[in-house]
Amino acid sequence: MIIKLLSIIIGSIFIAAGINGLLVPYHLLDGGIIGISLIFKYIFGFHTGLTIILLSIPMYVFAWFFARPYFYNSLHGLLASSFFIDFLSPMQFLNQPPIFLSALIGGFLVGTGIGIMLRQETSTGPIDLLAQFIAKITNVNVGIIILIIDSIILLFGGYMIGGHSFLYSIVTVIAVGITTAFFTMKTPVSVK
Repeated sequence: MIIKLLSIIIGSIFIAAGINGLLVPYHLLDGGIIGISLIFKYIFGFHTGLTIILLSIPMYVFAWFFARPYFYNSLHGLLASSFFIDFLSPMQFLNQPPIFLSALIGGFLVGTGIGIMLRQETSTGPIDLLAQFIAKITNVNVGIIILIIDSIILLFGGYMIGGHSFLYSIVTVIAVGITTAFFTMKTPVSVK
């Protein structure tokens, strides 16, 4: 239980630092519910963490009725990561590296946070939850599923941010997906 709690806190801080310190200043997107929430932030000025919670409600209602373990395992991750994303929002005003490095490092930090949490069977939101459902059914790595879903969301959000931000957002999504896949790889069982 302590390891899971520490994973949620550490993972949430990684996610919040990546989003606020590196993605938001350049209006970069991630995929999933974070990407959708960032679009709401860029267009309407909404708080990213609070938007994540509000947009997650339908999937969590579904999980309550059909997958209670997923509900209980991921609710803490959703609330913690949303809290830290809004709490660490002042990081947006710090000096950032150039846009390419921000996209790459931001994606690495977000992917690390998500990966740490997924290894302890918790998640940050409904897209991770959906990816976990699909991974259990298909036996495809959850990080790869997240990469596919994130890419689809990025395509829809791309016209909203346009220009070079869209291209660098692709770098972010790829970095998140690869890093998450690395953290969620299953260790092969050795046969003796």
